[in-house]
Amino acid sequence: MEGIYKIVFESILEGLILVDHTGVIRLINPRTEEMFGYGEGELIGNVIEILIPGRFHGVHQQHRDSYIDRPSKRNMGSGMNLWGRRKDGSDFPVEVSLNYIKNSKEETMVLALVSDISVRKRAQDEVLKMNQHLEELVEERSRALFESEQLYKSIAKNYPSGIIYIVDSEYRIRFVEGKELERHSKRSEEYIGKNYPSLCVEDSEKVKALLDNLQETGLAEMIEISRNDQFYSVSAILLNDSSGNVSNILVVENNITQQRKNAEHLENNLREERQLSELKSRFVSMASHEFRTPLTTISSSAGLIKRYLENDNSERIEKHADRIRNTVGHLTNLLNDFLSLEKLESGKQEVKLCEFDIQECIREIREDMMGAVKEGQQITLNGDAVSIYSDPFFVKGIMINLISNASKYSQEGSPIEVEWSEDQGGIEIAVRDHGIGIPEEEQELMFTRFFRAKNATNIQGTGLGLFIVRKYLDMLNGEISFVSKNNEGATFIVKIPATNT
Repeated sequence: MEGIYKIVFESILEGLILVDHTGVIRLINPRTEEMFGYGEGELIGNVIEILIPGRFHGVHQQHRDSYIDRPSKRNMGSGMNLWGRRKDGSDFPVEVSLNYIKNSKEETMVLALVSDISVRKRAQDEVLKMNQHLEELVEERSRALFESEQLYKSIAKNYPSGIIYIVDSEYRIRFVEGKELERHSKRSEEYIGKNYPSLCVEDSEKVKALLDNLQETGLAEMIEISRNDQFYSVSAILLNDSSGNVSNILVVENNITQQRKNAEHLENNLREERQLSELKSRFVSMASHEFRTPLTTISSSAGLIKRYLENDNSERIEKHADRIRNTVGHLTNLLNDFLSLEKLESGKQEVKLCEFDIQECIREIREDMMGAVKEGQQITLNGDAVSIYSDPFFVKGIMINLISNASKYSQEGSPIEVEWSEDQGGIEIAVRDHGIGIPEEEQELMFTRFFRAKNATNIQGTGLGLFIVRKYLDMLNGEISFVSKNNEGATFIVKIPATNT
């Protein structure tokens, strides 16, 4: 996991800052330190306002508290001027995207992606100045018009991460350039005269609403659109002529696909880390309970046996000796589950194929388990001798788990039925019980590690049996399904192919 974080941090082209609910910086990437002029580790532990000009500290703290109270995904920087402050005291324009996550304590953590938009600001300013200059040169109809126009195109054409458009009041494209055109093998001439919102097929209404609002109110906003599996932030401003009248609209598309992927990747990693932490907690809780109860039983029975030896009470001694044997057997099963899981997940368990008779295999399993099922329970078998080429160890592990569960979750004297038959050269095996069944709302979780259904919390178990069965079947290219209703028992159906390679 630590290696994944390092790769993600080093690949992100924007500044990444993780801040806790008190505003303290907890995590940054190298790009952030480079952008703000700090050395490695200098920013960790500081309040986020260290990266903001002092004149904005008060209002930023208010905004920060408000965001913690009502967190949401948010883009900032459009329609307002945001500034960052470097270590040397110099300020520079930034664009910020905000998201939030919850840590293991359910505290809100704010994830910010920061972009230095100095180049874009300068490009926009240059374009605005150039537009005004060109309007003046049109009136003079001088040779300088051509030279300035070429410079105007050169700046736009080399816009590094997107496309610059100039559209008229009807949103027809008058000018378009940018490196993004080259990446998609497009020429600016293909777009001249076309309606700009129509290029944004899935988001055309959103883009039109942005431009309509801009013309009505003069306020700039920023939206996100998608095109050809790429994501872009779109911002627009009005361009005035020399008389101060609106002449055109400048639209800037910035490709943010990589930023989105990096943010999603980091969010997925943090979510997986929380899930792993929850699994560890569930395992510790389950293991401590499952081992404490048997050990207490063994200790108690051993003490009673010592007392009954003094009175030569052989009947009670035998009873408690049986309790100790059964409890040791339960502990052995627990350890076997943990060892099987460790071997499977570490890749130490290998498939070893051979030919064997499924009828003989299941009969041996029944004989071995008759002493382990509840009093009065009978395991009935129904199937013919069938030769199969598979791994007998895995097949036995699957059947022992399923029969053990059928016994565990059924009453004393309740039958356990095992049937098998050939299925397209392989084997289909069904294990049926008449026990407590599985609640419908929890059935999709049955093959999750450590999962225990709510109607089984008072029955001993690790929650690993079906998870291990699924792992075994995955290695055999097999399948498992089940049918069950609450308090009406369950039938588990296993399909094992005839051959595996």
